[in-house]
Amino acid sequence: MADAFIARRYFVSGAVQGVGYRYFAQRAAMRLGVTGYTRNLRDGRVEVYAAGSEGALAALRRELERGPQAASVSQVTVEDAAPNALYGDTFSIEYDA
Repeated sequence: MADAFIARRYFVSGAVQGVGYRYFAQRAAMRLGVTGYTRNLRDGRVEVYAAGSEGALAALRRELERGPQAASVSQVTVEDAAPNALYGDTFSIEYDA
C-alpha cells in the first residue's frame, strides 16, 4: 500500500539565507517527488512547506538538515500542515515572507 499524502512545514535555522539554500531545497524536493514551496523569513530562517508521502518527507528533512555546502544548519523544526491544492504538482521558490 502506498504512503498517504501528507503536508508539513519545516523551519530551518542557522546560516541559511544568501547561500543558495532555497534552490537546494527545491532541487531536493523535486528529486524526491515532493511538492510545495520554500521562502526566506524575515527572522533569518527559511520556511519549507512540503507535501508528499511520509517516506519522501522524511528524506527531505534529512536533506534540509544537511543543507548546501555553503550553509550551516543549526536546527530544523517541523509542524504538520494542511495539504494545499495550490502546490499539488510543483515545488516553487516564493518571495520572502
